[in-house]
Amino acid sequence: MTRAEMQARGWDEVDIVFVTGDAYIDHYSFAMALLGRVLDQAGFRVAVLSQPNWRSAEPWRTFGRPRLFFAISAGNMDSMINHYTANKKVRNDDAYSPGGKIGLRPDRATIPYCQRAREAFPGVPVIAGGVEASLRRLAHYDYWSDSVRPSVLLDSKADLVAYGMGEESIVEIARRLQAGQTVKDCRDLRGVASFLGASEAPPSGPEVVELPSFEQVKESKDSFLEMARLAHHETSPFNAKTLVQKHGNRHVVVSPPQLPVTQERMDFYYGLPYTRRAHPSYAGAAIPAWEMIKDSVTIMRGCFGGCTFCSITAHQGRTIQSRSEGSVLGELNRIAADPEFKGVISDIGGPTANMYKMRCTKPEIEKICKRLSCVHPVVCKCLGTDHGPLVGLMKKSREIPGIKKVFVASGIRMDLARLSPEYMTELATHHVSGRMKVAPEHVDPKVLELMKKPRHDTFEDFAKKFDAESKKAGKKQFLVPYFISSHPGSDLKAMIALAVFLKKHGYKPDQVQDFIPAPHDLATAMYYTGRDPVTGLPMPVAKGMRDRRLQRALLQFFKPENYFEVREALLAAGRKDLIGSGCDCLIGEHPPKEALLKRRERAEKDFHEHTHMKKDPAPKAGYRPKRSTWGRREGKR
Repeated sequence: MTRAEMQARGWDEVDIVFVTGDAYIDHYSFAMALLGRVLDQAGFRVAVLSQPNWRSAEPWRTFGRPRLFFAISAGNMDSMINHYTANKKVRNDDAYSPGGKIGLRPDRATIPYCQRAREAFPGVPVIAGGVEASLRRLAHYDYWSDSVRPSVLLDSKADLVAYGMGEESIVEIARRLQAGQTVKDCRDLRGVASFLGASEAPPSGPEVVELPSFEQVKESKDSFLEMARLAHHETSPFNAKTLVQKHGNRHVVVSPPQLPVTQERMDFYYGLPYTRRAHPSYAGAAIPAWEMIKDSVTIMRGCFGGCTFCSITAHQGRTIQSRSEGSVLGELNRIAADPEFKGVISDIGGPTANMYKMRCTKPEIEKICKRLSCVHPVVCKCLGTDHGPLVGLMKKSREIPGIKKVFVASGIRMDLARLSPEYMTELATHHVSGRMKVAPEHVDPKVLELMKKPRHDTFEDFAKKFDAESKKAGKKQFLVPYFISSHPGSDLKAMIALAVFLKKHGYKPDQVQDFIPAPHDLATAMYYTGRDPVTGLPMPVAKGMRDRRLQRALLQFFKPENYFEVREALLAAGRKDLIGSGCDCLIGEHPPKEALLKRRERAEKDFHEHTHMKKDPAPKAGYRPKRSTWGRREGKR
């Protein structure tokens, strides 16, 4: 990670410089560690440039000219979601930075990182990857600029984007460049996107799908909707076709996704000699994301749920890829032997905790299936839903000396869990810390249909079974349901129905998940176009900040400071019957003292901001201070 460490190894140069927007933590939950270890085992010299100062190309010269390429990643999250809330306000902390400090990576980090690599060493290939580049590989709607932006390849000038989980891609690219091939020779790999030159002809034929051009999707929402529909129907690694999208007089070409990795390869990836520690240079500064996962164990990747608002399926794939029982137990033994381990495994799971070793039971059907979800609108009859391997693993995990508790903190797919009484018993009896997080997301049937989530009665049935199993085990345990506000299709009427449900069942959400349109997601296409990409039917969309604020307040109607927003929402929806002293009412007739104080604070703050601003305010230190456009914007203002 430093020049001194490089010299201590006796290296006069490195093969690959991995640039990341995250703090460097040597744990497989962080891409730079996983990919760095895989490349290291393949015989390549890797340097990690973590959270470099992007205002200059000098940090990119730290290790000298990389012999093969720069590998660029914004980090484990899209940098815009990392930086901003659903209200487009700057977040107060960054979970992937030392001390939670903000401002250590730029907006749309992939773009300046790639540009600085080009500036530092012209001619060195630049390969972009990670969640941000993966989800922006085609033209996409950008929530923060409220515009349709071109492929990240165009803005960043990267030679390739290796999308999805990139272990196989990055090693093969390194081997080919090592053998003297060029970046152009890597375009035939699975899981890559490239930007052809103006004189290069794009691929054509029956195995190619041409998407509406960038110019078309920028001008027409119908074209954008068609692009989203076509792109999402070409995501199965077993039958996806090559995608081509014209940008001006050039073309972006996206090859089919990487094939699912085998259990042996999964064991190899997760069994590499990670230290499971943050780099020593952070000198004890807590990194929130690491604190959360340091005592957790990943047992699988992928998700066949296909929720329209979630990027996991788009990034990790629909096919479940699992580690062997021996690999997981071996890691648990290594954790238990660590002198700093406190005896509690915080999570044993993955994107979805109870999809371990679940696959399609009919390979011949899997090869041609284009369903976007294996569990919606109903669980596919070809899907293997046996919880037996997972139950066996959970039982053995508790028997390891030095481990006192093994909890499940990953999400539970409730429609699958309730199919296995044995799993429900095992879960409630041994693997819940008192509160179990679940994600029903909503109660309105139309909204749940758009989300590709199970019907609401699935949650109620799961809750009854979980409660029964908890009582049988002699434990008092609670479900903590997560709900989303402002999802496409959700209007005030739907949110009021959700608030009434919460009141009836005594749920008081501590946190509110406000829908953020992430690039590439189907729900984002719904948000931008106001229509369903699959059916084409219109739907209500909460786009204005007032509408989003009212929906968010309804999820926490019980908080005094939300009184006036909840009242406004109820009156706007014609539900004055929910205001009063009745047992079904959400709020009282008169505002509580806390609501009045909060309104006064907001009024005073707004008054201060509008009447006490300086004539010529200095530029604020943010993610892009001293940017060249600042002076021009000030002149216009």
